[in-house]
Amino acid sequence: MKLLRYGPPGQEKPGLLDAQGRVRDLSSVLDDIAGDALSPSGLARLAALDVDALPLVPGTPQQDLRLGPCVGRVGKFICIGLNYSDHAAEAGMPAPPEPIVFSKWTSAICGPDDAIEIPRGALKTDWEVELGVVIGKGGRYIAEADALAHVAGYCITNDISERHFQLERSGTWDKGKGCDTFGPLGPWLVTADEVRDPQALRLWLDVDGKRYQSGTTATMIFTVPVLISYLSRFMSLQPGDVISTGTPPGVGMGQKPPVYLRPGQTMRLGIDGLGEQTQVTVQA
Repeated sequence: MKLLRYGPPGQEKPGLLDAQGRVRDLSSVLDDIAGDALSPSGLARLAALDVDALPLVPGTPQQDLRLGPCVGRVGKFICIGLNYSDHAAEAGMPAPPEPIVFSKWTSAICGPDDAIEIPRGALKTDWEVELGVVIGKGGRYIAEADALAHVAGYCITNDISERHFQLERSGTWDKGKGCDTFGPLGPWLVTADEVRDPQALRLWLDVDGKRYQSGTTATMIFTVPVLISYLSRFMSLQPGDVISTGTPPGVGMGQKPPVYLRPGQTMRLGIDGLGEQTQVTVQA
């Protein structure tokens, strides 16, 4: 299934994408794509629905029908840094011995095609296409062998980063990672049964039509099961938590000379089987 949320910001309704690429309304079945709706029993209930009997929502998704972030009421937005061997090499840094963990504030979350705001005082705003993992079954101390059973599904994230705030203004990375609009999610949450191997997905990102990032999740240093198991040692994972798993090479900071975003540019990014995002940059 491809689960989504549609409508104006803050008023999104739950829906799913049918086989013809149209949005079907799920409001009569659940209040949001969030929490227990993402549990194994919640997803089984949705999978048993007669999709053709659900109300058809007017409009074409990502054209004249806005999609919101594909998960609502996110409790934790957990991110992993330097998790691709080729990206670590690009950054001139050794592969980390353990996952580098940081967070985005949930106020950073926005729709997949919403405008990206370049913060006031920003000097080095950058892009990072990433595979997002959405937790469906909570737990602590999850065994690596059982980790994928805790995944509700996968989505695209763009880990927008203001490098000046992140790396040059002291303290942790978080203030350069969690600015408003720095966490687009979607266009839809693709349930785990439709993703045969999360370590065999192609990722790409263009800025103004130029391809900057092109990689594969096969070069992750720490795989999805490893990350879930690792994180669950330090926190309980809960339904609706999002893990953004790192980015392949080609970020602006890694260009020679570096290239950063400015207002009026367009990013397009995608992951095999998970759809695409398109964002225009604006000044905050």
